[in-house]
Amino acid sequence: MLLAIVSDIHDNLANLDKCLGWCRQQGANKIIFCGDTTTSETLQHLVANFSGEVFMVTGNVELYEESEIPSNKNFRYYGASGQINIDGLEIAFCHEPEKINKIINNSQTKPNFIFYGHTHQPWWEKKDEIIIANPGNISGTWHQATFATLDTNTKKLELKILADL
Repeated sequence: MLLAIVSDIHDNLANLDKCLGWCRQQGANKIIFCGDTTTSETLQHLVANFSGEVFMVTGNVELYEESEIPSNKNFRYYGASGQINIDGLEIAFCHEPEKINKIINNSQTKPNFIFYGHTHQPWWEKKDEIIIANPGNISGTWHQATFATLDTNTKKLELKILADL
């Protein structure tokens, strides 16, 4: 299965639509969203324009109330951090990198992957057999617009540069 890992939209709907279009075309039917949609309108746009599952944590620049978060069977909100199992892989996610050690120390099941956002810069490293990765940002702020994909069958993690799609 192909997952998309997205972070830091910051209301850039044009870039979000390009990312979602690529996801639909490539068959990615799940998105792990690492925070900073910014407004409830962008959050609603994400849900309305992606029919697959969205797993989301909050960012530090959210301008909506928790009561505005969609209650939709395909949309799951985890607060500050979340962890899910997809195809036998334990995948944790948060917005700020400062939460990574807390996830590692408090997880009942050791994650295979931890995804985070906030810095807008794509990055990954392997630490104690855990791949820790930042998909960059969809907004194109400070760094070019990027997101990541994970093939759960091969465990291959790839960076996608939006301008190249």
